[in-house]
Amino acid sequence: MAEVKEYKVRRRDHYPYFLSYRTRWSDNDQYSHINNSIYYHFFDSIVNTYLITHCGLTPPHGERIGLVVSSFCHFFAPLSFPSVLDLGLRVGKLGNSSVTYEVGVFEEGKDQPSAVGGYTHVFVENESRKSAAMNAKTREGLARLLSLQSRSQSKL
Repeated sequence: MAEVKEYKVRRRDHYPYFLSYRTRWSDNDQYSHINNSIYYHFFDSIVNTYLITHCGLTPPHGERIGLVVSSFCHFFAPLSFPSVLDLGLRVGKLGNSSVTYEVGVFEEGKDQPSAVGGYTHVFVENESRKSAAMNAKTREGLARLLSLQSRSQSKL
C-alpha cells in the first residue's frame, strides 16, 4: 500500500474509470460533512458497478464472489451535501485470487481528491467460500485498471 503522502498527490488522471455520485442529505453527519462510514458505500458502489458492467460479475448467483479482507481510507478535505462527486477507480495489485482497489473521491470539477481509500477483495467460490482464482473475464477487466506503477502480483 502507498504512503499517505502518495495518496494526497493523486489526480484524476491516475484513475482510468469514473462514476458520478450525487450526495444525499442523509450522507451528512451531525457535523454537516459526509460521515466517514459513507465513504465505504462509495467504494462499494464504484467497485461493484465496475465488476458487474466490465467483469461479468453476477451477484449473488455467480460462481465467484469477492470478500473484503482489508480496507483503508485517508481524508484530505471535508465534503458535504449537496456536492456532486466523481469517484475514480484503479487497481493497485492484481493477484490470482485477489485484487486491491484504490478509489479517489473528487468533488465535481476538482483535480485533487478529498479522500483516497479502497480495499482488497479475495475471490472465493460462492458455495464453499474457499479461495479460488478469478475467471478470465474478471481478470481481464481488472487488468485494464491496473496502475502502471503497481504491476506486481499479490500472493493470494
